[in-house]
Amino acid sequence: MKERLGAFLSHLRYVRNYSPETLRAYESDLGQFISFVAGSRRGTDPRKVDPPLIRAFLASQHEHDAKRSTMARKLSSIRSFWSWMRREGHVEDNPARDLLSPRLERKLPRFLDQDEVQRLIGSPDAATLLGARDRAILELLYATGMRVSELASLGLSDLHPRDNEMRVMGKGSKERWVYFGGKARAALDGYLAARRHMPSGRRSDALFVNARGSALTDRSVRRIVDRYVRQAALRQKISPHGLRHSFATHLLDRGADLRAIQELLGHASLKTTQRYTHVSTEQMIEVYTAAQQNMQRARRRNGR
Repeated sequence: MKERLGAFLSHLRYVRNYSPETLRAYESDLGQFISFVAGSRRGTDPRKVDPPLIRAFLASQHEHDAKRSTMARKLSSIRSFWSWMRREGHVEDNPARDLLSPRLERKLPRFLDQDEVQRLIGSPDAATLLGARDRAILELLYATGMRVSELASLGLSDLHPRDNEMRVMGKGSKERWVYFGGKARAALDGYLAARRHMPSGRRSDALFVNARGSALTDRSVRRIVDRYVRQAALRQKISPHGLRHSFATHLLDRGADLRAIQELLGHASLKTTQRYTHVSTEQMIEVYTAAQQNMQRARRRNGR
């Protein structure tokens, strides 16, 4: 199974175009399961794996206080691995196919209000090369709603030289165009102007580079966002994905069509996009509750 796991991970990387973070999750989940199978005296023959063995593995994870979401992810990893092995002819059946995933709690995505977004974006010192770069990164993450992996993989050729749009390669190698406004364009132009002063030997084809001229990684972008979240002293910790959530939530609040938001985010299913309607519902309830409380206080004052 270990040899086939390596081939499966290569398939996910080069054929499915999965992100490094997703690949690490698959490798960790399946490595744990293979070790569990080996310790169960079944050996490492994937044909000997059956539903009760998978249930026993998930039960062992539950005993170690694994979250439901973690167990659901591990089951999904096992199901995907065996599905691939079945297509490749290594096994005849997928023992995880009919197993039910743990029921997950529905969590509303974290997002910033518009004042917090402006505080965050205004944190970098745009007078320096790295500050101009960071301002452009924050502007684009919020203005386009793109994933951090999509931003990190951008090249100079992906940017339209005049218009406020760029080509993005999303999940599953699906290409789409994203659009942004004047503020993001100005921040991007400021960064590109500063970038031209880098020594020619340190330039890269990547759009966003570090001080050595090498392309930024997903992890580097996350560290940049974390630094400015702390600097802006925001009420909650927010990730680059939180700016994606903020983008979608603010569009929906302004009356944008859900289908249009789906296309802009690159969601394969409208169901994924619909969770932002719950965020807006929560906001409406908060506004309604606050209004009712103000009315009650006003009535009490008038009654006196």
